[in-house]
Amino acid sequence: MAKDASKKTAATTSAPASAADMNRRQQLVETYKMTRRNDKRVGLYTFGAALVAGFLGFLVFWLLPGEGIIGWALAVVGSLLAGSLAAMIVFGRRAQNAAYQQMEGQPGAAAAALRMLRRGWKADPVIAFNKNQDVVHRVVGPPGIVLVGEGSSPNRIKQLLVTEHRKHERVAADVPIHEVVCGNGEGQVPLPKLVRHVQKLGRQVKPAEMTDVLSRLKALDATRSNIPLPKGPVPTSMKGMRGNLRGR
Repeated sequence: MAKDASKKTAATTSAPASAADMNRRQQLVETYKMTRRNDKRVGLYTFGAALVAGFLGFLVFWLLPGEGIIGWALAVVGSLLAGSLAAMIVFGRRAQNAAYQQMEGQPGAAAAALRMLRRGWKADPVIAFNKNQDVVHRVVGPPGIVLVGEGSSPNRIKQLLVTEHRKHERVAADVPIHEVVCGNGEGQVPLPKLVRHVQKLGRQVKPAEMTDVLSRLKALDATRSNIPLPKGPVPTSMKGMRGNLRGR
């Protein structure tokens, strides 16, 4: 009985692990399929990068001190590591570009892109919007408060941003507030460049001050009525793709 119980315990603990591994593989396959729909040469470039980097890695490690089996082992391991790293970098870049192309023009595309920001950033999608589905998202990070607007009319987006800017000034007057419009028009930031543009706004708020800023904004959000999400798909593939490429 004890042996049977131990076997059942081992089976139950190993089953979720294999299921999780299968999910990661399936997600990676889905990411590749999604990328290939917009980039037919993703496989060719990824494989080519792996070959070139693997060859260079083999040469570099072959020249390192080592003779016989040790030298060959170092060269082979170095080739595999360099090739794998190059393949993941190339695939990640092309998958990211393909994801941006797929999200372009969809409601909530800027919110999905802002989820790519790493630790130290707090993104709140759709803190304000109008009946025309023009929306404002908020990001809090080293630059301070960043209000990101997206929609079909630059004038309506600007009005939304001005209104939200005033509301945020009332609770965080000493915190820098930036306004960014996501789009392809004049004075706007294209979706593929949005995350980098936000990251380049500077460092004006220290990590220790983030808690105080977030608590003030939480009080502001508590005064808002429940905001229904705008109609249309809100893409989430960017966050999932980042997790897949990191092996999570």
